[in-house]
Amino acid sequence: MARSRAAYEYTEAEDKSMRLGFLLIAAGLLSLLGLGCCWLRPALQERGGGGSANCTVLAVRQLGERFACTFSCGAACRGTARYPCLQVLVRTSRSSAPALLHEDERQLRTNPKCSYIPPCARDDQENSENVTYKQKYWKEKVGSQPFTCYFNQHLRPDDVMLKRTHDETVLLHCFLWPLVTFLVGVLIVVLTICAKSLAVRAEAIKKKKH
Repeated sequence: MARSRAAYEYTEAEDKSMRLGFLLIAAGLLSLLGLGCCWLRPALQERGGGGSANCTVLAVRQLGERFACTFSCGAACRGTARYPCLQVLVRTSRSSAPALLHEDERQLRTNPKCSYIPPCARDDQENSENVTYKQKYWKEKVGSQPFTCYFNQHLRPDDVMLKRTHDETVLLHCFLWPLVTFLVGVLIVVLTICAKSLAVRAEAIKKKKH
C-alpha cells in the first residue's frame, strides 16, 4: 500500500502542471461569471427587442443649444469646451414615424438629444466646424440614399443607431476566450493525470518482468 501511494505521488513538475490547470479552470469560470453578470447580461438586454431596418434621412438640422464636452491637453491638463447639437431625423422601413439617429448606444447614452458628438477640441470653433462637416455629409453625401440602421422598440422606440456597440463578434469573444481558458485548464489536468497513470502502470509492468 505504501509503495502504491508513493508511486502516485506527483513530481514537482507534475504538481506545477496540475496547479496551472486548476488555476486556468478557476480563471475561466470566474471570467464567465463576471462577464455574464457585469457585461453580457446588460448587452443582451440592450439587444432584446431590437433589429435592423433601412433608414432614409428626412431632415438634418443644428439646434441653437450647445453642449459641454471635456478635452484633454496633457496629463494634468483638462478643460471644458462646447459644441452645437446636430440632429439627423430619419424614417425607418419599420415605421413611418420620424426617429432620431445616433452613432451608437454609447453616444445615445452620453447625449440622447443629439445625433453626433464631435471629438472634443479646446477651441469651440473647431468643434462647430466638425459638426458642420458632419451636417454636410448627411445632407450632400447620404441625402436620400437608404442605409442600414438599428433600433430597439422596448428601450428606445424613438431612436435608431447607425451601428451597434455590442455586435455578434463582441458577444462571441465574450464567451469564447473564458471558455477556451476553462477547456485548456481541464485538458492540462486530464493529460497530467493520464500521463502519471501511464507512468505508474509502465513502472509496475517493468517490475513484474524483472
